[in-house]
Amino acid sequence: MIMGNSAALRVKDRTSLLLVDDEAAVLKMTRRLLERRGYDVVACGSGEEALGWLEQKTFDVMLSDVHMPGTTGLRLLRAVRERDLDIPVVLMTGNPDVETAAAAVEYGAFQYLIKPVARGRLGDAIERAANAGRLARARREYVQEFGSGVFPVGDRAGADATLDRALASLWMAFQPIVCAADGRVFAHEALMRSSDASLPHPGVVLEAAERAGRLNDLGGLVRSKVGEAIASTTEGFSFFVNLHPEDLLDPSLYLADAALSGVAKRVVLEITERASLDALPDLRQRIAGLREMGFRIALDDLGAGHAGLTSFVSLEPEFVKLDMSLIRDVHCSDAKQKIVGTMVNLCHEMGKQLIAEGVEQPEERDTLLHFGCDFLQGYFFAKPGPAFPVPRR
Repeated sequence: MIMGNSAALRVKDRTSLLLVDDEAAVLKMTRRLLERRGYDVVACGSGEEALGWLEQKTFDVMLSDVHMPGTTGLRLLRAVRERDLDIPVVLMTGNPDVETAAAAVEYGAFQYLIKPVARGRLGDAIERAANAGRLARARREYVQEFGSGVFPVGDRAGADATLDRALASLWMAFQPIVCAADGRVFAHEALMRSSDASLPHPGVVLEAAERAGRLNDLGGLVRSKVGEAIASTTEGFSFFVNLHPEDLLDPSLYLADAALSGVAKRVVLEITERASLDALPDLRQRIAGLREMGFRIALDDLGAGHAGLTSFVSLEPEFVKLDMSLIRDVHCSDAKQKIVGTMVNLCHEMGKQLIAEGVEQPEERDTLLHFGCDFLQGYFFAKPGPAFPVPRR
């Protein structure tokens, strides 16, 4: 129930509100109160009914009871994010508990109110929620119009729902890695792509998986799709497959019947240097186990992230990839040439082969050839595409 006080709810614009409560008397009283204060209210007696309304129109705020039969407030919050990423959800309960409150925060409830709620406090919560929702929608419109590399969903439920759509539309692009000496294809790097417009590039797909705590789901699906691509070709080239450091903690990676285990000798597991490996337990044993299965290891993005020495010692990679920030316009920069030359010499002294990625100009290619890079990758040779792009020679 809602307690009365002298504070009035002030509404600058008519805010549309979806109200959900399974107690008919509370629903009726709350609706009347909010309509008297100028809100456009749609009242629903169940979560299922509320979801039906969300299919029909957009609301500024949703106000829902937590404990309801069928679709509870928390389940409703999760389902709402499959339909509307930006609507703020205010939850109310007459039976509060710490576990439910923690879950509400984790899944992105805008506010968690304890019944009875004073009218002034309820009005403040709704107004703040409505303003936050309008800001989120305006920001999303800007991102859609002008583009952005920032993941657009701020809560766990939104990340979950968005990631589900991304996984459903996930496909693998491939980009050739060519031998510097003769231009023949040595390998293809598998690069995930999603047809979901809200996740326009792999970085935000990874961020969605991180926020949702579902990196293993993403990594497992990528490896499965790469395994299908390998099975579809009779060509003998290798495949570079990106691993997030947390993928190394996924037990399914090491199973004999896992997607890539049967073709491990054709697979190079590419581990990015942008994320620290220091916190991973038993890292050397895990890498040794992967090598016993036949996998080779590549250290990705050298020069772009954490200390390369630690990664070298921990991974002992067969391949090292120079980050494209070092490669871009390398022919114009004495400093970059010095760094690239030093890295090539160090890698060769340690028996490691070096791949320069991000090659886009013939002058970059020629400079990298001069310094002795073993393999080259980039738009100059081929853009990523469906299996398998043919590089220019």
